[in-house]
Amino acid sequence: MTDTASVWGRDDVSSGKGASDENFPVGSLLLSKALRPHVHAYYDYARVIDDIADCETLSADEKIARLDAMEDVLLGKRDPIPRADAMSAAKLRASLLKTGVPFETATDLLIAFRDDSRGTPCTSWDDLLHYCRYSANPVGRFLLHLHGEVPHTFAASDALCTSLQILNHLQDCQGDLQRLHRCYMPAGLMAQAGATQDDLLAGRATPNLRRVFNTLLDGVDALNREASALPGLVRDRRFRMECAAIVSLAHRLTQRLRREDPLAGRVALKRTDIMYAAGAALRAWS
Repeated sequence: MTDTASVWGRDDVSSGKGASDENFPVGSLLLSKALRPHVHAYYDYARVIDDIADCETLSADEKIARLDAMEDVLLGKRDPIPRADAMSAAKLRASLLKTGVPFETATDLLIAFRDDSRGTPCTSWDDLLHYCRYSANPVGRFLLHLHGEVPHTFAASDALCTSLQILNHLQDCQGDLQRLHRCYMPAGLMAQAGATQDDLLAGRATPNLRRVFNTLLDGVDALNREASALPGLVRDRRFRMECAAIVSLAHRLTQRLRREDPLAGRVALKRTDIMYAAGAALRAWS
């Protein structure tokens, strides 16, 4: 094993975001207390590699080198240096070895973040689904494995995670383009609707861009319908409640993005949405 500090650079790469900045609960009190540390270890690792891919001061090659180093630490091929980013991979490695959760739930994320680092374009709905397959779906599968759930839960979980990722892209479409020069609005759909990336930089969505949003939300509606089966498939009661709450929040955020304009201001969940989600969680208790 090697310990090449130069790969990591001099500083941690951090966006300053934490679990409280997410739309949806991370390691919430609904989950078993014994499992929450493993959830937080996974989240910390995912936050680090996401921050690396989003860093504005690193070149594409530097980002990929750091992501490769994170994977090496995760897989035990490289000694971690005593720094938060490297140690997050070492901590998750210990968690995965202890719980038996497949390493693919962590390494698959790196496929998406390498694509982000390279600036791989999104040209179609299928491209968007492919990106979500690696950027979002592993999160749900990690949680399912952690709770000992069976494979027939995977499809509904994948649908939910993909829905959440696309909703996040819609929320952040302007900022992603402005700050990261990255666009997850499929180029083919944009062209078909007569919209351009310049429309994303305006203070309000044009009718053409609104058509793109609505087309994507039609796809999200289909994903949400498939995801609605997830709580009924999950055996662990506390995790079932968590899934029901998140499915409810996905539906509520989809509705908000139908009515509100993400270019005019961030479309976010409200207290009433949280109340609906709490009700869904309680109904899933039985």
